[in-house]
Amino acid sequence: MQAIMETLFDAVYLISVITIGILMIRGSRGNAQFRLFGFMAVVLGAGDAFHLIPRAYALCTTGLEHYTVPLGLGKWIASVTMTIFYVLLYYVWRQRYQVRGQGGLTAMVYLLAGLRIFLCMMPQNQWLSADAPLSWGIWRNIPFALLGLLVIVLFYRSAKEHNDRAFRWMWLTIVLSFGFYIPVVLWADTIPLIGMLMIPKTCAYVWTVLIGYTAMKRECK
Repeated sequence: MQAIMETLFDAVYLISVITIGILMIRGSRGNAQFRLFGFMAVVLGAGDAFHLIPRAYALCTTGLEHYTVPLGLGKWIASVTMTIFYVLLYYVWRQRYQVRGQGGLTAMVYLLAGLRIFLCMMPQNQWLSADAPLSWGIWRNIPFALLGLLVIVLFYRSAKEHNDRAFRWMWLTIVLSFGFYIPVVLWADTIPLIGMLMIPKTCAYVWTVLIGYTAMKRECK
């Protein structure tokens, strides 16, 4: 039952975010903000596919323990693409609120993203091993969490300042995604049931994408 339900959920998620991303790219009508948002959604779905498709295959065949390498490789790739996702989201913020300058802020975004990717590439992560160390899971997620916090603050302040009803909950979707993700990083290996938090975390990302798509339909008529 878990295999069927989880596979269906992941399939709906991947198809939805990638399809919405393509629709945004094609329907942005030259609007750089929404075209960028579309690419961001495609990166999100494509990156997660490297992990979720092998996971679905493993669940529906001989089990996760027999697919350690493809699952680890998928997590590795998804970790990098999720970092790129937040860099793109930062540029969506700049486009939407017509932000100019702010070189120090942009440098901080690239510094955190670069540090996160660098840490993800370190062999100590042991991505392809069944006994990947928790310590490195924590280390590589520190700059990622700081990047997410930065984007949360930016969207919260700007949406409030500009009375932007379309994006007023963008900050909350990111808060929820990290709120559900962090316990998984810390405790899922010892308490497998906590891994179920990846479902609401995924729903939070779908909400993020839908915010952009809904705004595009309203603003690009």
